[in-house]
Amino acid sequence: MGRPMAKTEQATDQAQNTIVVPTSIPMVTLLGSGDELIRVVERSFDDVDIHVRGNQITMTGAPDDIAEAEQVLDEMVAVLRTGQGLSPEAVERTVAMLRARTEERPAEVLTANILSNRGRTIRPKTLNQKQYVDAIDQHTVVFSIGPAGTGKTYLAVAKAVRALQDKQISRILLTRPAIEAGERLGYLPGTLSEKIDPYLRPLYDALHDMMDPASIPRLMTEGTIEVAPLAYMRGRTLNDAFVILDEAQNTSGEQMKMFLTRLGFGSKMVVTGDVTQIDLPSGTASGLRVVENILDGIDDVAFCRLSSQDVVRHRLVSEIVDAYSRYDAEQQESGHGSGRPRVPGRRP
Repeated sequence: MGRPMAKTEQATDQAQNTIVVPTSIPMVTLLGSGDELIRVVERSFDDVDIHVRGNQITMTGAPDDIAEAEQVLDEMVAVLRTGQGLSPEAVERTVAMLRARTEERPAEVLTANILSNRGRTIRPKTLNQKQYVDAIDQHTVVFSIGPAGTGKTYLAVAKAVRALQDKQISRILLTRPAIEAGERLGYLPGTLSEKIDPYLRPLYDALHDMMDPASIPRLMTEGTIEVAPLAYMRGRTLNDAFVILDEAQNTSGEQMKMFLTRLGFGSKMVVTGDVTQIDLPSGTASGLRVVENILDGIDDVAFCRLSSQDVVRHRLVSEIVDAYSRYDAEQQESGHGSGRPRVPGRRP
C-alpha cells in the first residue's frame, strides 16, 4: 500500500510528516478506544511526537524514526482494510516484525486465516507462528519447539481440523505421553481411561474451541477423531491422517522413533514440545532433544523454533519464560546443572 502522505518538511535533524488516512478507514479503528492503539505507536518511538486532527496524523521527530512509524501505520491500515480489527498486542507485534526486517509484511502475517468457528477466527499472531503453519502446509513432518504459550499445539490442532474440513485427510489423531508429574498413575482414582484423561485434557480443550462440541463425541465414536496416550500408537500404521504428538519432550528416544515410524501414506505429522520442561526420570534422554541431529538433512522434515517473543498469553508469561531462561543459563555457568528445582515428592 502506498503511503497516503501529504507533505514533508525536514530540518537539520528533525522532520515532520503529515499522513492522510483514507476516508474508508474509520479513525476510531486506527486510533483505538481511548486512543490506545496510537499510544502504542507513540510509546514504540520515543523520539516521535504524534498529533491527530481529523483524518490527518502529523509526526515530528528524527527522519528514520518517522519513516518506521509510517510503516507501522501503513500495516495497521492494511489490516483494517481486510475488515479485521486491531488490538494493542497486534500493534506491538507489528512494530517487532518491522524492526526484525522480515521479508513478510506484518499485515500478511496478522490476517492469515487458519480456521473460523462460531464467529471466531484462528490466525497466527507472530512471524514465527506464520512460518510454523506454512511449514505444516509444505512438509510431511514438522517439529515445533518452544516455550509454553507460543501456540505450538493450538495451531497444529487448528490446521488438523481445517485439513479434516477440507477433506485433505480422513481422521485426526492427537497423542501425548502420559508422564507422571509428581504423582504415580496407580495412585490416582478411577479406571485407566479416567487416570489418563487429565494428561489429554489440553487436547480436548483445543478441539472444543475449534469444533461444535456436540459433534466431537460422534466423531470420536466413528474414529474420525482419536485422542489417546502415546503407548496406544505402537504397532499401528497411520494412513490418511493428521497426527499430532504433544509434549514430545517427555518421550524417550525409543518412543520418538516408534511414533515417527507410524507415518503412513497421505498423512501429516506435527510434533510439539518444550525442551525446558522435561519430566522424564533422571538419566532418560529426551527424544525431542536428539531428534534434530538424527533427522538433519532429511527432505520433507521441518524444524520450527518459537521463543518468548511468540508467547500469545498474558504479557507476563513472556517475561516469566525469559526470566527462567536467564536463571537456567546462570545455573549452568555456575556449575549447578540445569537449575531445575526438585519437585517435592519426586525421587531425585
